[in-house]
Amino acid sequence: MAGRGSRLRPHSLTVPKPLIPVAGQPIVHRLVKDIAKVLNEPIDEIAFILGEPAFFGDDVVESLKELANDLGAKASIYRQDQPLGTGHAIMCAKESLSGPAVIAYADTLIRANFTLDPQADAVIWVKQVDKPEAYGVVKLNGKEEIVELVEKPKDFISDLAVIGIYYFKDVGVLKQELQYVLDNNIVNGGEYQINDGIKGMMAKGKVFKTGQVDEWMDCGNKAITIETNTRMLGFLKTDGEEQMIAPSVKKTNSKIIEPCFIGENVVLNNTTIGPNVSVGNNCTIENAVIKNSLIQTHTIIKNAHLEDAMIGNHVFYDGHFKAVSLGDYSVLE
Repeated sequence: MAGRGSRLRPHSLTVPKPLIPVAGQPIVHRLVKDIAKVLNEPIDEIAFILGEPAFFGDDVVESLKELANDLGAKASIYRQDQPLGTGHAIMCAKESLSGPAVIAYADTLIRANFTLDPQADAVIWVKQVDKPEAYGVVKLNGKEEIVELVEKPKDFISDLAVIGIYYFKDVGVLKQELQYVLDNNIVNGGEYQINDGIKGMMAKGKVFKTGQVDEWMDCGNKAITIETNTRMLGFLKTDGEEQMIAPSVKKTNSKIIEPCFIGENVVLNNTTIGPNVSVGNNCTIENAVIKNSLIQTHTIIKNAHLEDAMIGNHVFYDGHFKAVSLGDYSVLE
């Protein structure tokens, strides 16, 4: 999670993208918990690879330590000071690369329920897609083993896109291959890539299988993040696992159309919220109609009719635009 999330600006200018909340929880928190559900076994350690301390500061570190602690795991914090690719990022955590491990990019959310193949040396998680030419896909042999990774194929290879989550029975093997990549300066697009380490493993006969997820939700930009928020709210309502509306919400002449997430100490006056809206803690919303939107914390909204909007923390908004995208500490009136 070392990237700056430039496609999600202005929201990622002040908050690292993996910590931006979707349906009431930071993206990385949801991702780690969902992976833990799929694994269904104890997790000893969670290693987080962050960017520079100036952006990923002490508050970020504390949030991640709390996340690991909630899962009974130790948190290890590593830094990638230069954007040198996924392979380089993973090797920043080389002290933790031993034994069985999952590697994941923290800007995606999943819904999955499958069993890891015990015969596989590694599993690459994939999702069936309609336009495989827009993705990196896997090529399978007759045994349903992955034999090749192909980036944005012009000719049809398969419709199983790589989503950026991997399982290794012994991640130390990947570590050896990535060390070779670094030592021999093997770069693609000017960066060291995890795919080159994986290809090294395949060349030595390691067996790779697929793990198909039911849902794959991106948080790359504002429009996609709002769509992901909508889909996640629907899943959470169906699951019934989480408190969606905080008991401390104060409503006056207002209506909530579910599914919605409404945080603590939110005040609603003459307002209709929903469907598919997330509102963070300590917000006040007056004389408004809001749907299909994501609003963070400590924000005041008045006289608004919002749809497909994304609004950050500590914002004051009083206006008539619909699909706004306002970063933290903005004022629009």
